[in-house]
Amino acid sequence: MGIATLPARAAPVDDYIRSEMRKMGIPGLSIVVIRDRKIVKIAGYGSANLETRTPATPDSIYKIASLSKPFIASAILDLAADRKIGLDDRISQHLTGTPDSWKDITIRQVLTHTSGIPRDPNDYRPYQEQKPMAVIASAYTLPLSFQPGEKFLYSNVGYYILAQIIENATGAPWEGFVAARVFKPAGLQVTRPLTAAIVPDRAAGYDQVDGRLVNAENWIASRPSAAFLSSVRDLARWDIFLDEQRSRSPVFWEQTRTLPMLPNGRTGQYGLGWYVETYLGHARIHHDGQYPGFRSTWERFEDDKLTIIILTNSGQAPVESLALKVAGFYVPALVAPTFNTGVNLPTSSVASGSPVTIGFTLRAGKAAPKSVLELEIWDSENKAVYKQIKSGQDFAAGEDRRIDFQWTPAKPGKYWINLGIYGPKFTPSYAWSEHIGTLTVN
Repeated sequence: MGIATLPARAAPVDDYIRSEMRKMGIPGLSIVVIRDRKIVKIAGYGSANLETRTPATPDSIYKIASLSKPFIASAILDLAADRKIGLDDRISQHLTGTPDSWKDITIRQVLTHTSGIPRDPNDYRPYQEQKPMAVIASAYTLPLSFQPGEKFLYSNVGYYILAQIIENATGAPWEGFVAARVFKPAGLQVTRPLTAAIVPDRAAGYDQVDGRLVNAENWIASRPSAAFLSSVRDLARWDIFLDEQRSRSPVFWEQTRTLPMLPNGRTGQYGLGWYVETYLGHARIHHDGQYPGFRSTWERFEDDKLTIIILTNSGQAPVESLALKVAGFYVPALVAPTFNTGVNLPTSSVASGSPVTIGFTLRAGKAAPKSVLELEIWDSENKAVYKQIKSGQDFAAGEDRRIDFQWTPAKPGKYWINLGIYGPKFTPSYAWSEHIGTLTVN
């Protein structure tokens, strides 16, 4: 499938990404930006391999970690369309030996992470190949975290289960079914399961240890929950294919974006393979992935016809925050809010052991719903001694708000006050005020 490419909006995005990579020690990064099914930006920055000095490009191949889950979900939806399974089938209909506590869990609940099955298995061995069923069976002895359908809990085990259901329903390896029914129709050319074989253009992974980059651990086990290698160019092919499918089958597509209703009257946060949320009032469909040495994110703003995909060979890169900031370069309404921040502190020294009110006066340049505030207090030896978080803070545009924190200092000294302001779930970072004030404690 050919991909139409429009002229890139170069300098501002390039400058921003390079600046963030320098600040955060990110070795290499590849990005693609898609608007209305056309690539408007595709680039690589830094190094895919520091030892060979190989540059990162749009064709560099990264471990995409949990970005693999939407592929597994898509394959399950194909099976359901073929009537080989039903999304509301109990998983015990398709697996052998499931414990009694799993008897009411449905495929839909596994897809939406509302099954209650724990996040990770007992017996995952990253340095050797394992069949999905062996890993699933190791979770049989674990208690459910809650009753099926009651809450949301992200579960990697669940996507092992989905892979095994694919195998049982088709009689073929799950990797082959995903390749035939998901990769091939979309024209994907390099996306493939994790492999120890030589892969041209593969990026090396890096982690930071004590402030320096080191080669990351190399997990060779194929995890259905984090199964694939890919490039931003190939993922762009799938993104455009998904939009075409959405146009052809809007009712089916809407079903994949419908969040489960929980018993407490709230909805979950994960549809059929994707997180479904809002950002600054805009519909946001997204997923991220993390593996030793790699971070990835896929951000779809479907009403704005905008997608940003970032793959990196850094285990610590804040890729979601980077992608959301990049979105603002293309859709002005997605520019992150700015904040004017003032601090209100005692005018004289305070006594150790006595509570202190630390107040902040905040004004947002635009509406910023569900924001997170994080107070940090550091001592004169540059060590963090206190942290407090206030979540779910709604700011109206131009509104002055005062938000107070309480702290009881344990010992005398001079202390620095820092304040971070973030979007929901700490993504992205809106503002960081360092040394915004000082406190003297006697």
